[in-house]
Amino acid sequence: MTLDASARGVFVIAVTPFHDDGRLDLDGIDRLTDFYLERGVTGLTVLGMMGEAPKLTAAESAAVTERFLKRVAGRVPVVVGVSAPGFAAMGELSARVMDMGAAGVMIAPVASLRSDDQIAGWYAGAAATVGPATPFVLQDYPLSTGVQIPPSVIRRVVEANPNCVMLKHEDWPGLAKISALRAYEAEGTMRHISILTGNGGLFLDFEMARGADGAMTGFAFPEMMVDVVAAHARGDVERAHDVFDAYLPLARYEQQPGLGLAVRKYVLAKRGAIASAALRAPGTKLTPADVAEVERLLARQTTRLEEIA
Repeated sequence: MTLDASARGVFVIAVTPFHDDGRLDLDGIDRLTDFYLERGVTGLTVLGMMGEAPKLTAAESAAVTERFLKRVAGRVPVVVGVSAPGFAAMGELSARVMDMGAAGVMIAPVASLRSDDQIAGWYAGAAATVGPATPFVLQDYPLSTGVQIPPSVIRRVVEANPNCVMLKHEDWPGLAKISALRAYEAEGTMRHISILTGNGGLFLDFEMARGADGAMTGFAFPEMMVDVVAAHARGDVERAHDVFDAYLPLARYEQQPGLGLAVRKYVLAKRGAIASAALRAPGTKLTPADVAEVERLLARQTTRLEEIA
């Protein structure tokens, strides 16, 4: 199962389960994978930024990937984040996970890139490092990486590297970027690629209207993203907005810088997807006030969902 430019739907960014003491919970990956698949996701993305990938050792990264792939058992494609400061580590992890059965890899730019030529040149090197047979996702997340990639440079990367098959669009604000890229395709100056969006699904309703193919992000209720994407696919835009609106307050709260992953893991633990809400150190812990706010949002969300059922 190899990733290509026709990919659509929801590729959920998987959290990494840990025990309370910070040890990897490999058995918990099975439980989490089942939770995601039962909610209708199209694919999984592991070792993403919200999967605490930088906190894992190389051996742990391989073990986490292997466990997810084993549990998925070919039912949906799995994309693996292989971003690294240098190409050697990127190439080694990429080769390893593709041999395990990954569908493709995701690559975010290093923070030192500034000019258009630097970005295009760096991605040419990254594409060559993972190899032409390995499809890759260009992760465009300037709020985290500090690298601004305009649509014209994304077009350069796509046209120069046939193994670039997907954009993880996570610019903010970024709706105009989606429109610009789809306009390039319409005028024939850029080949088609899949565009899946991030930012916790916070702008998913309008991103779909601009031409996105779905979402590649995390949210403690992945079924929201699945339902919004499905409603758009069948042309029921108002239903998509109704579903989105019902979950928006919690999605907004979960998207707080620094606190968001702790919120996501708290809700996932409450829903039975993971046994512990622990983040590996260094990591944020929710205060009693935070928990009370999340619980209030969950209660109000239940009421809104009943109203639109």
